[in-house]
Order: sequence, then C-alpha cells, then structure tokens
Amino acid sequence: MAEIGGIRCGCRGVPGGNFFHPGGFSLKSCFLEQQRTRRNRNFFRNVSIVPSFKRGRLITKWSSVAANSPIFSMDAREKSRSFVLVSSRHKKVPVYVMMPIDTFGIDSSGCPIIKRLIFLKNIMMKFISVIVSRLKALTVSLKALKLAGVHGVAVEVWWGIVERFCPLEFKWSLYDELFRLISEAGLKLHVALCFHSNMHLFRGKGGVSLPLWIREIGDVNKDIYYRDKNGFSNNDYLTLGVDQLPLFGGRTAVQCYEDFMLSFSKNFEPYFGNLIEEISIGLGPSGELRYPAHPLGDGRWTFPGIGEFQCHDKYMMEDLMAVASQEGKPQWGSRDLPNAGCYNSFPSGVPFFEEGHDSFLSDYGRFFLEWYSGKLICHADAILAKAADVLRRRQEEEKSSVMLVAKIGGIYWWYKTSSHPAELTAGYYNTAFRDGYDPLASVLSRHGAALHIPCLDMADSETPEKYLCSPEGLLRQIHDVSKKRTIQVTGRNTSERYDVMGLRQIRENCMQPPNGETVRSFTFFRMNEKIFRVENWNNFVPFVRQMSADV
Repeated sequence: MAEIGGIRCGCRGVPGGNFFHPGGFSLKSCFLEQQRTRRNRNFFRNVSIVPSFKRGRLITKWSSVAANSPIFSMDAREKSRSFVLVSSRHKKVPVYVMMPIDTFGIDSSGCPIIKRLIFLKNIMMKFISVIVSRLKALTVSLKALKLAGVHGVAVEVWWGIVERFCPLEFKWSLYDELFRLISEAGLKLHVALCFHSNMHLFRGKGGVSLPLWIREIGDVNKDIYYRDKNGFSNNDYLTLGVDQLPLFGGRTAVQCYEDFMLSFSKNFEPYFGNLIEEISIGLGPSGELRYPAHPLGDGRWTFPGIGEFQCHDKYMMEDLMAVASQEGKPQWGSRDLPNAGCYNSFPSGVPFFEEGHDSFLSDYGRFFLEWYSGKLICHADAILAKAADVLRRRQEEEKSSVMLVAKIGGIYWWYKTSSHPAELTAGYYNTAFRDGYDPLASVLSRHGAALHIPCLDMADSETPEKYLCSPEGLLRQIHDVSKKRTIQVTGRNTSERYDVMGLRQIRENCMQPPNGETVRSFTFFRMNEKIFRVENWNNFVPFVRQMSADV
C-alpha cells in the first residue's frame, strides 16, 4: 500500500486497484464515470429560484450616525426580498468543499498560477500515468469528492489575481481552466469574490496580495488601509473610509468592486444557475463583514484578546469628526477614542467595557459604537446593492438563478459578558442590551442575500469556560434574527475537523438548530491532503452522505 500526497493507493483485490480505499471508489470506476460525464454534458440543474431584486416598501427608518444618508430597515412582517426560503424546512444540506488555501500562487516572474494543480501533478503524475494516461491529479481528487456525495466546490476568486497589474485589465484564464475541471467532475460551484489579501496567513512567504496597482497607491498613501491606535496599518483590505472617495485612478473603492463584479458576471454568465449556484461577496478581512480587530499572523493579537478598534486612518477620523459635529457634539469627534484596552486585554479592568463613566453604556459610548458599526453596515449596503443589481440584470436576461451570500465573522469569545467586547471591536454593536445582528440581517434581507457564518463545528463545552465563550449562543442569535428577517443561513467550520464528534457537531448545528430551520448549505474548510487519509476519509464520507439524505 503506497501513499502519494496523502492519498492512499494500492490493490484490494480489485482489478486496477482501489485508489480511494476508504470510500471503496476504484480508479477504474472513477475513470468510467468521467467518460460517462463527458458523453452527457447535460448534467447542470437549477436548484433555487430567484425572484426579482426589486426593492420593497421601506417601513422603518433606522436613525444612524454612520453616514450622511440614513440606513433603512424592514419591518419584520414585510415580505423579504430573499429568495432562499422557498423551502425553509428541507432537511438536505448541500456540502461544498473549499479549495486548498494554496490553490493559487505567484511564480518567479510575478504572474499568477494555479499552484496547487502544479504541485499535485508533480507528486502524482508518475503514478497516475501508469494507471491511466492524461488523468489529472486535481481531476481525480474532484471526482472522489463527487463520488463521496459532495455537492460542489468553493473557489476563492481573488481581486489580486484577476486585476493584478493594471486597473480594469481583468485576466480570467486561470479561473476558466479551474471552472472547466470542476464542471467536468460534475460538481457545482460556490464562488467567493475576494477583495482582501491572505498574505498574513503565509507569514510573508506566499499568498495573494491586493492588486499591485492598489499597493502602489498604498505605498504613497497608507491611509487607504485600516490603522489601529498605534498607527499600525493593515493592508489586507481597504478601509471603509475610502468607499466613496475617488482615490483609485478616479474610481472609488466601491466602484472598483463593482467593476470587478461586472467583469466576472460578463465572463461567467453562461455558468450562472447551473454550474455556479452561490456567490459570496467579499466585505472585509477574510471576506467577512468586520473590522480587522483581531489580526492573525503578525503577533499583535492572540486568542482570547478583546481586539482593538480600527478607525485611526485619516478618512475614518474625518468622518467621525463630521458626524459628531452633525450630532451637535463636536468634542466627541476630536477627543481620544475610548479607553478600550489593547489587543490582548481581557474585559475586566478595561473602563470602556465596564459599566462606569465613559463606558459603552454612556452617551458617548453609544454614539461611538453606533457610528463604528453603522459604517460597517453602510459598507455592506453599498456593495450588496451593486452585487444584487449585477445579478438581477444577468438573471433577468438568462432566466437563471444564483444565491447571493454575505459572510460575517464568528466572534464567540466573551459572548457571555454584558459588553461583548470582542464583537464591539470587530464592528458588531451587539451587547446584552442590544441586538447588533438585526440591522445587519435587515440589510441582507433587502438585497436578497443569505448570511454565512463560521462556528458550525463548535459547542460551548469545547471552549475555555474562563473566557466566557458561547458559539452556541451566537449561532442561536443568528438563527433568530435570520428567521425574523426571513433570510437563510449558510456556514462553515472554523477549525479543521475530521473526528466523528466534530463532524457530528457540524451536522447537529446544520440540521437541528434551535429554531428548527436547517442551514441552506455548508462549506467544509478545506480540501487538502488530510481529507484523503484513510482514517479521515472513513469519517468524512458518511458525514457527507448523512447531510445529503432526507431526514
């Protein structure tokens, strides 16, 4: 028995060998299935219905100090624009598997490549060529997922790859190739449009940056990025302060995102509704709607620190001062920001997160947190409006359907405190006295978007009790506001889980949540060589089939 790239190979008394031993998938059957697929190209199917994205009647005005224009929310009784609750009590949960984190890379000449495909070819091609000629290693892996019952694959579409060198020069060739392989495997696609960088995950030795022309602007003007109170810049995502400022060759940040979405839609519209079933829109670090209050990889933050507010770039500070003046409190815009500790502080002993003078409960505290969280919601509102408009135009022309998705972070530590400090620094104005996810869900509902959350692998009993964690409480709150606003929930695991207990927890959180509504889909983080190891594959295949079965 040989193991190549973490995939167990060998003979089990079956002619041609048993390539994926744990699932019983022979290479011969894999090859024959591929040939049948090639002969029958009509394997696309629509799985969701998307009504028009027309705006509904706006019932309630939510007074916000976040911007010059107000944010509107919908009355809970209003019919949502969401299209994802056509059958809200279905028990099947489609499983997507996220592609490896190193799927894409940059070669020595500075050009993007499908790094993972080349790597798999290098380690497996000699073996594969003996068994069956021209069967690509990645295709074999995708086919194994298909035979295991996986519904689709989640692929990150990087702004820093497609529009890498020059503004408005979009190069989609890498994704044309990858989408073709996925289509031929008979899998569906969840596409994640990524306007962030993931270089921090590689500690400077790889990853995908923001477009090079954006970085050139940032080298001159570091205030296009988030800054903390010590002036440290985070260049993983553009600050919300530049959303409406024409700093990028005459375009605003929101216009840059819109142009990218339009180009993607134009290039891949034939796949909408058949191959591509879900599109998540990047709204912040890691694609999530949040501030980078808990930065990984640079040593500033470690779990379970409360994090720091990220609004010290000049554009955010100018906005804060303008809004404070509009509120008749100019001193609130010119004073130092809250005495809120540092990245690795605990809530106790930090004045802003206790119940004293100038705390989160004070007039100033409420003003600052409403502005800080409101900027985030305005950001989501602007970008999702553009995304919904792009999809609406394409889908009205093609009569096809795609589910729009927005991701949020799963900030579950210190959830049992009254101030919820880690959520506040991330931009979620959620406390024991205020539901911070309801206004967010209202915006998603208006634009017909599902809400994607991590933590679906977590239970309170598995978290450190002394840090007052509650992933279950967070999930319960998300399900409650999603039901109230008539939007659906999708999600993923936070940690890599192959053990029976972890997979069982995912299934329970997906199929038996507190309000009885199953999640619309689940994305397994991520595909790598570990998933094909015998001991893991033996657990993963039954899990996928249980998620896909009628209950």
